[in-house]
Amino acid sequence: MKSAWFISTAAAALFLAFASAFFHLQAQEAKPSKDWLLEAPDDTTRFQLLQRYLRGFDQPMWEVGHRYLGIYDALSRENYDLALYNWDKIKTTIQNGYLKRPARRANAESMFLTATWGEVREDFKSRNKKRAWDGFFKARSACLACHVAEDVAWMNDQNIFQDTASSKN
Repeated sequence: MKSAWFISTAAAALFLAFASAFFHLQAQEAKPSKDWLLEAPDDTTRFQLLQRYLRGFDQPMWEVGHRYLGIYDALSRENYDLALYNWDKIKTTIQNGYLKRPARRANAESMFLTATWGEVREDFKSRNKKRAWDGFFKARSACLACHVAEDVAWMNDQNIFQDTASSKN
């Protein structure tokens, strides 16, 4: 009797051990892959995934906003090198943005990148406090005007523009 109980207990334990290992292996295999792009079935699907992942003009504008605030802070510290660095990155970011949304290119170039960008860059390079702040406000005005031209004037009603309506100094 003892041996029958022992054999049935050992068999049950072995069964549970194998079942547990089997389900554990299946659970490991069922984990989502980290190769979401490489495992796409074809290049068309990969490009569609990339296009969705890279989104539209909103992500570049988020970065522009972050760098815009960085310039504001840099000027308040009279850190003209940092202001210039962020200003250069803003240009690159906007250009990369209209690669994804070509309809944004005309206003971005005519209102911002053609004349304003170079003028503001020279204002920052001057390392003259008043001139640098004047450049900042020139850039701010271009941003606000571009939002109106792009039919997103409601973008102008947010803290980033209200908080930077005057210099910290």
